[in-house]
Amino acid sequence: MTRDQLSRYFKLGTKRNTNRVITALTDYLSHVRNGHHFIYYLNATGRAYVDCKKVRKKSGHVEHTIMRNEFWLFYGCPSDWRNEVKVSDSKATIICDSLFMKNFRYHFLEVDHTQPMSENRTKIARYIELYRNGLLAEKLKHFPTVIWLTTSELRRNQLIEACKELPSVKVYTINEIK
Repeated sequence: MTRDQLSRYFKLGTKRNTNRVITALTDYLSHVRNGHHFIYYLNATGRAYVDCKKVRKKSGHVEHTIMRNEFWLFYGCPSDWRNEVKVSDSKATIICDSLFMKNFRYHFLEVDHTQPMSENRTKIARYIELYRNGLLAEKLKHFPTVIWLTTSELRRNQLIEACKELPSVKVYTINEIK
């Protein structure tokens, strides 16, 4: 998470106080610089302290993860949030970036950071196939809302256009949820 995300999640208040808390936790945290901000994650000592098995390392998906975290905070930190979930109806399969419930309805989150729009359209085609098959909607009693988080208005408009066949779609830009 970034410093601002940590501050909002733990309600740490000012940047100065957040920096003080992060400094006090340096034995348990590692960080990488990404643009103008640092991204913090648990090191081996921190993972052992909180009994966490998931190892985080810097990868090419850092910004993707930060955007996903931003949306998680924006939607009120759903407790049933799960990342990289494989969804299948035995005819079509998709791996969504996140799956969660809000107001008794399932939601799929897709984060569009740097992938080509052709990949997004391929994924949307699989969502449309899941919708048309009807098996997922039958099992869940509704077809989940597909939510996209993207980087620009142009990409938002392209995603809205591509998703016209889906019953419930929301598209946000990262700037509007921060």
